[in-house]
Amino acid sequence: MRNETLLVRWSLQVGSLLVLAAVGCTPDESPFRAENEVLKRQVIKQESLLSSLQDGSKVMQQQIDLLNQEIRDAKSTTEAAKAEAKHQAEQLELQLAETKRMIATQMTESLKVEEKGAQSDTLPRPMPTVAKVVEDALARNGYHLKVSVKTDQRAVYVTERKISNPASLEVTGSRNQYLISLQALPDSLTKLGVKAEFERVAQGGRILTVSHEETSEIERRLINEINKALESPAKT
Repeated sequence: MRNETLLVRWSLQVGSLLVLAAVGCTPDESPFRAENEVLKRQVIKQESLLSSLQDGSKVMQQQIDLLNQEIRDAKSTTEAAKAEAKHQAEQLELQLAETKRMIATQMTESLKVEEKGAQSDTLPRPMPTVAKVVEDALARNGYHLKVSVKTDQRAVYVTERKISNPASLEVTGSRNQYLISLQALPDSLTKLGVKAEFERVAQGGRILTVSHEETSEIERRLINEINKALESPAKT
């Protein structure tokens, strides 16, 4: 009887130890679950942030593409406008050249009549050089240009009428207007023609007649001044 009691006690003790051992060996999973939940929430949050960034990047790329297209369109429009402006400028230059040619032709035809009786000389200089000297000589003597037409082969100048009022009853004044023509010749020569419309002016504005010789002298004076200027090294 005593042995049975001891056996029962021993069995209970062993059972208790086994229960305690079983309980002690079972891991507590609650901290891992909490950590997993935290990690899951962080992953979800990061995925949401990444998605937002990707959406924002797409919007920005669309804006960049739109701006690039607008820049290309603006460049294309600007280039087209430049091309059109260049074309118009070229057309205007052609029209201007044609107008000058027509004017020069008309002036040449009219000068064939006007140059009758004018003084002329052939100068050993190219026409552009002579033209510059003529312009300087007219300006130096107080003559302002009324008409100036120049082409590669011809140049025509018509001055304003210059008036010198009489200083007294004994001394007459004068008024004069020059018509000057230049024509380019072979071998860098230039034909110079000078025609003066010279008149004497008395007190009260009365116009006095002058002789052909006096008018010719006025024309020769300008030709001589042009020749002297061309002989100067500083002018040529």
